[in-house]
Amino acid sequence: MVVWGERLLIEIRGLCKYYGEIRAVDHLDLTVRRGEIFGLLGPNGAGKTTTLRVLTTLARPTKGEVYIDGQEVTRNASQVKKDIGVVPQHINLDQELTAKENLELHGRIHRVPAKERKARIDELLAFVELADRADTLVEHFSGGMKRRLMIARALLHRPRILFLDEPTVGLDPQVRRRLWDLIRSLNAQGLTILLTTHYIEEAELLCHRVGIMNKGRLIALGTPEELKVRVAKVVLEVPNQNGTEYRIFDNREEALRYAALLGRDVLIREANLEDVFVELTGHKVGD
Repeated sequence: MVVWGERLLIEIRGLCKYYGEIRAVDHLDLTVRRGEIFGLLGPNGAGKTTTLRVLTTLARPTKGEVYIDGQEVTRNASQVKKDIGVVPQHINLDQELTAKENLELHGRIHRVPAKERKARIDELLAFVELADRADTLVEHFSGGMKRRLMIARALLHRPRILFLDEPTVGLDPQVRRRLWDLIRSLNAQGLTILLTTHYIEEAELLCHRVGIMNKGRLIALGTPEELKVRVAKVVLEVPNQNGTEYRIFDNREEALRYAALLGRDVLIREANLEDVFVELTGHKVGD
């Protein structure tokens, strides 16, 4: 019997997912509150996508329990699928259908009544700024347009939570920021969002809380500001012949004193989530 906090939408308890000797997810404990944007940050292979696959009923856990809105995902998969919207990392739209036809197909699969389905499709195409391309074949869409259409598709059946797996991977910076605005808009309307990313800036600017994963384990959890204060506050960058040396200090005064001893040009700046990750793991997110 799960004791469910009214503010929690996701609860993960001791989640393990093993593939032979590979521990893709290793004893993960995590909660996501209603109405927040929660980010799983980490390099490729950290276990982010595997965690999402379990949450979205696409993979069964080796051990542990996962609840979405009080429903255990392995025992109540049909109900869970009604409550979630999923935008995978890889484009899986039907390229030979139009934007409207892709949404129509999704609506029929989720048994959205015909009258509601038509209105919802028109509403969502307008929301993601694709109304004028409703009858265009998806194969003619740009990468950013396809991502927006996938978000519209995931929202069609009015889910309680939206899962986004690396939502802006491969997109140029301008398109990425446009998608960020769309994600913020959805959250402002009350939608809970869980996203995975290996983009530091994305996690820092979008997420209310961030969980940092590495080698299948959760190694840090908190708001971006909490993590920066807890792990790395001020960073001093020292260029040298081998690249750049990074040193962490509790305050700017300490960094300035150290810089004065070096007697050379350095950069002193506030810490970011990249510094937190490097301090915790010994390597950069992109490594």
